[in-house]
Amino acid sequence: MSENVTIKIGQEFPLTIKRLGINGEGVGFFKKHVVFVPGALPGEVITAHVTEVQRRFATAKIKQIREKSEDRVTPPCPVYDACGGCQLQHMTYTRQLVEKRDIVLQALERYSPDVTEELVKPTIGMEDPWHYRNKSQFQVRQKGAKVMAGLFAAGSNFLVDIDDCLVQQPETTKITNEIKAFIEQYKIPVYDDKDPQGIIRSIVVRKGIESGQIQVTLITTKKKFPHKEELTQAITKMNASIVSISQNINADRTSLIFGETTFNLWGKETMVEILDGLVFDLSARAFFQLNPVQTVHLYNEVKKAAHLTGTENVVDAYCGVGTIGLWLAGDAKEVRGMDIVPEAISDAKKNAARNNRKNTQFVVGTPEEWVSKWQKEGFAIDVLTADPPRTGLDSELMDVILRTKPKRFVYTSCNPSTLAKDLARLTKKYSVVSIQPVDMFPQTSQIECVVELVLN
Repeated sequence: MSENVTIKIGQEFPLTIKRLGINGEGVGFFKKHVVFVPGALPGEVITAHVTEVQRRFATAKIKQIREKSEDRVTPPCPVYDACGGCQLQHMTYTRQLVEKRDIVLQALERYSPDVTEELVKPTIGMEDPWHYRNKSQFQVRQKGAKVMAGLFAAGSNFLVDIDDCLVQQPETTKITNEIKAFIEQYKIPVYDDKDPQGIIRSIVVRKGIESGQIQVTLITTKKKFPHKEELTQAITKMNASIVSISQNINADRTSLIFGETTFNLWGKETMVEILDGLVFDLSARAFFQLNPVQTVHLYNEVKKAAHLTGTENVVDAYCGVGTIGLWLAGDAKEVRGMDIVPEAISDAKKNAARNNRKNTQFVVGTPEEWVSKWQKEGFAIDVLTADPPRTGLDSELMDVILRTKPKRFVYTSCNPSTLAKDLARLTKKYSVVSIQPVDMFPQTSQIECVVELVLN
């Protein structure tokens, strides 16, 4: 901040909101200083009450809306303000799509200004932006005799008990509610950071949107716990579509949901999901896109950006259970993928066999390890595709891309900031052809992008 102007906690002032920040908060400027205001919408004029001051920015809350945006709506979720899982339910969906594209543009402007606005296409949205999530991961805690399952409020250790979630598949929430009722009735010890005897930690329920199959996973601190067999049998009766019940052990003090050890309690070890005719077996820990309806659009954009003619060698980094690789295999000469998670590669191989994708190869390891080996064997990469975590491309993969120079790189990103930072390096040797935002998570500030890059 400048030396002659300070912002103080408790200070109030009129503020015009110019845009949305990457976390869905309104962004305004007070005497050239950035002010973030959760819940404020672009175009609104508010009275801001400052709640936090940092060296480069301030955070405020809305004391009064002086001029309301025509895109403001009443959030339908009763715990919307407390939960924090969604950030944009108070905005019309049409405007959400516009603002999400703008979030991408802001990131590019800051970190990769050479990528022009014209390259960023309009956001692909959903016809029905509710009840789209195929998996719920609700933390379990106890308050007095009451067992709760839900999400922690943003930036806190306060658990919001969720009986109905408007962005989840209804069956996942219903099963979770029945499980927590059983835990409460039978007084099964519930995890608490301060209680080493607590056992039940999280309830994970996943539903196949096309297959209809349901998979339940209990996250516990120990393998044995009271009434385990009764609980397992009770879950089998909660929904006729349940095909798999597993238990995962996570005894660490961590924010991560899953631990390293998983074993089957009942039914199959995997469930099936179907995407546009492709069949995928998913184990309890297997990563799979949370919005299958939009995943079809996302992967079709990846295929479009790959420009396959049937003669290309494709490498899928971070391949997971093989979804993107198998999506492309029908139009490629050969697809090879790698991942550091052995279970994911095992699933990928099974999925390849199940879908008769004989021109695929999936291996455990890193891109650094395998791309060099394959190149020495004479396997020339025509197209490289990657769908990394929110942290973006790791330094090893970035080095592999810039060193081996595949003709085309298709980058699927779930974080505009890390995408823009990565593009700043990639554009030294690649040109960006297009950036296609896809709204995988309506009502939230998250936005996914498919970027087509070609070698200069």
